[in-house]
Amino acid sequence: MAGGRHEDALEAVERRCPRCGAAREPRQEYCVECGLRLPPLRGPIPALRRGWIRRLGWYPGDWVWTSLLMLVVAVAGAAAAIALGGKSSSPAGTTAVAPVPPVVATTTAPLPTAPEQTVPATTAAATTTAAAPATAATTTTPTTTAAPGRTVWPAERNGWTIVLFSYPVTGGTAAPEATAVRAAADGLPQVGVLDSGDYASLHPGYYVVFSGIYSSSGEAAAALSSVRAAGFASAYTRQIAR
Repeated sequence: MAGGRHEDALEAVERRCPRCGAAREPRQEYCVECGLRLPPLRGPIPALRRGWIRRLGWYPGDWVWTSLLMLVVAVAGAAAAIALGGKSSSPAGTTAVAPVPPVVATTTAPLPTAPEQTVPATTAAATTTAAAPATAATTTTPTTTAAPGRTVWPAERNGWTIVLFSYPVTGGTAAPEATAVRAAADGLPQVGVLDSGDYASLHPGYYVVFSGIYSSSGEAAAALSSVRAAGFASAYTRQIAR
């Protein structure tokens, strides 16, 4: 039984392509199915391959012989190095050591230091005041920021946003405005309400609660997961164009 299994393994290795399993001819160099260069069937390596398979019933690949050869060379090299290292020895002898010159202690006289000069406090303060550059008075123009949930879509701006909810205009603005305020309180950016009838990309007749003003669909899609995590599971991205 073992001999039969070994012959089957030999047939699988030498009569089929190792990549796709297609059948091969003895003199065939490349697989007609996948184009792989097939292992040779004549020479010392194939003979070693057959002996391995008939003895063990399996075969790791032709690379094993290169690895074994490298291992033998490495072991031989290590053995030669150990043998040569054991024979080498330095002859006994006297090593001449140069005498160390005596250390002569020298005394270095300290250099005279100039007396410290003290600047009166009043003079130092005057100097500091004079050196300070004059600062011109600047006027800061206060910037107006929309209240939370009251972001207005920029005029003549086309882009992308995330739609949180849509309410029919027949129901009024109370519900969409309350939803916008709640979304802004949850931390969503640029939350507001727009009338879908003002935009060609939207179906008219709804108040749309949106979050974010983005230049591309990719930017809006990247922020969608955080919006859904905030509690708006039905949110989706939408283009806003007039």
